[in-house]
Amino acid sequence: MKLTPDTNVLLRLVVDDDEAQARAALDVMEGASQVAISLHTLCELAWVLRSRYAMPRAEIATAIRGLIEPGNVVANRPAIETGLALLEAGGDFADGIIAFEGRWLGSEAFVSFDRRAVKLLAGQGIAAMLLTAQADAR
Repeated sequence: MKLTPDTNVLLRLVVDDDEAQARAALDVMEGASQVAISLHTLCELAWVLRSRYAMPRAEIATAIRGLIEPGNVVANRPAIETGLALLEAGGDFADGIIAFEGRWLGSEAFVSFDRRAVKLLAGQGIAAMLLTAQADAR
């Protein structure tokens, strides 16, 4: 069977905080002929691991790499690597994914009010522009 796991399935594999659910998640993932892991799911997973579980960035990166490593897993690896590079540089995984996907769609630059994201992406060689709010001149 080919399947796409929800974030909660991947979360059980990473945090193993419910033995029965973790076993069920592992069994279904290992038994599948193909596991398609979406970028959205990984963005949500990274956010939950940081915000709810206070997991360090390096551990999140290791967990994501472990999830996409098995031979039956298909995923957008170049986008994931961009997200992981930003995460490991101190930024948000999702910002790396957004910047990668934007370039894939034909964008020339990532634009954000997030100063850190722009700085980190620029440091990765990705065109990024800081947007600033201008006071109304009336």
